[in-house]
Amino acid sequence: MTRTDQPSGTSTALPEPTENDLATRFAVAIGRINRRIRPTHDGISHGLVSALGSIVRVGEIRPGDLARLESVAAPTMTRLVADLEARGLVTRRPDPNDGRSFFVVATPAGVDAIRRARFERAERVAALLETLPPEQLAAVKAAIDGLEAASQAAISR
Repeated sequence: MTRTDQPSGTSTALPEPTENDLATRFAVAIGRINRRIRPTHDGISHGLVSALGSIVRVGEIRPGDLARLESVAAPTMTRLVADLEARGLVTRRPDPNDGRSFFVVATPAGVDAIRRARFERAERVAALLETLPPEQLAAVKAAIDGLEAASQAAISR
């Protein structure tokens, strides 16, 4: 069976995902886990945590470069940076080579917020993993290297 209910009047038919489709099952599982482990108590959304985490990891970065790294549109990143700045988690630093541009840099509060958010998420994941029988937990552990490689491949595209 194919789907033909495409937006914008396109006529390209997409195959229906099957229950045994690895990519479909994986996407559903990731989505469910993600919903169960967010947001943090201080109200930092997943998008803010992701952007702030990238800023902490990379160091100073231009908003446009951050938007590309996070795979979001420039206006979205502008809003995220403004929100992070309003919360005191990042600051702007002028670009010495281009007066029209600036770098975004994490503040000490931003670094602390990322550490706290990662710790809280890890605690929630640990609680989910504790519910698994030993053989399924072993399978998850065995899959970590491949999952990390897949996540890095997505970043380098």
